[in-house]
Amino acid sequence: MDGSGRPDDRTEFGANAALHASEVGMIRRREEPPFREDATGALRVGNSRVLLELVVRAFQDGATPEAICQRYSSLTLAEVYAAVAYYLSHRQEVDAYLSEREQKTEEMNARMAARQGDLSDIRARLEVRRRN
Repeated sequence: MDGSGRPDDRTEFGANAALHASEVGMIRRREEPPFREDATGALRVGNSRVLLELVVRAFQDGATPEAICQRYSSLTLAEVYAAVAYYLSHRQEVDAYLSEREQKTEEMNARMAARQGDLSDIRARLEVRRRN
């Protein structure tokens, strides 16, 4: 033990327990986002096509990383944990991205509804056919 009461490298834990400079550098390595941006601007988790918002929303709804991994079989457990950890560490940025995506989705749905017009007559006729 050194004078502070803590073990030093030469005693209790030995020289192998001390962190070397290269190991410390590895620990301090800059955090890389666990997702990539596709051609449309959507963020995909890992090397999959699973959207970041699907993973984050599932987590927000109470799903565990294991359950999320089961739901999206193209994801590895490590990718899900990385995405959740990134979300928890960068909540404001991810929430802003999610809000932007929701707004774009609502705008696209409104444009599609305007192009298609009123489909209630077609739906009613299809429902009648289905019942017969």
